[in-house]
Amino acid sequence: MKQANHFQFTNRLQLNNVAMLSATMSDFSYSKHAHEEYSIGLTLQGRQDFFCHDSFHKSSPGCVMFFNPEDIHDGHSGIEQELEYVMLYIHPDEVGPIFQTLGYKGNGPLRLKDRVFNDPVLRYRIESMTQSLKSGNRSQIEYENELYLLAQAIVSHDGSLHLPTSGLKVDSLLIKAKDFIIANLSNDISIDQIASAANISKFHFIRKFRAQFGITPHQYVLNCRINQARKMLQIGDSATQAAVESGFADVSHLNRNFKKVFGMTPKQFQRQWSR
Repeated sequence: MKQANHFQFTNRLQLNNVAMLSATMSDFSYSKHAHEEYSIGLTLQGRQDFFCHDSFHKSSPGCVMFFNPEDIHDGHSGIEQELEYVMLYIHPDEVGPIFQTLGYKGNGPLRLKDRVFNDPVLRYRIESMTQSLKSGNRSQIEYENELYLLAQAIVSHDGSLHLPTSGLKVDSLLIKAKDFIIANLSNDISIDQIASAANISKFHFIRKFRAQFGITPHQYVLNCRINQARKMLQIGDSATQAAVESGFADVSHLNRNFKKVFGMTPKQFQRQWSR
């Protein structure tokens, strides 16, 4: 077996209680240990073998690995092929309130019974979160949205997902939130700030907003930013200027999201508009 072991931790200031490990290993074995965080991983290549709760587990490519806080486990490459995997470490203080706002009503912190399983939705959310952390060019609200959707996939796997449908006065929430968003599009705004402007607690705001409008606050902010960029392009502003003043990280960030809505890049849109 090729002797290659590499471990790289990544974290972002926008998510203080979230970290990611990218690991490649062949002859390394973890001693028995436990983390205070939720450890949520995805095997990419090879196979990871480990003991947890006196049971032996094997995680093949595409499998999700899930360790609750304080789960004692070890780990090593189980076959001759080099093992490659990613692992997210999320503190319960960061994700616990999200579990509750999604409808988790269990006694004590959420704890999954499975350690290895095949869940396409959760696998996708892990991939999306790890890509966001790797890129490092996401806004505050984009990181928060990734964490929210990951938490939703976890609660859904647990079988306790409940999206409430109780009503809320749409005008008061939407007007206050939208006024704040439009006034701060060029800033790296957070859900906390939007919720505060709407005079409602953060997680109550997320739950009610999604129940009313069918989209997350992040998706709404992104939509506002795209519309603002479109207006600027229509009056002749450059794509770079539109990206900066609409709150995108850079032109490529604007390009990627603009094309998802209009089917073309900002420059292509501007050329067609000016004909």
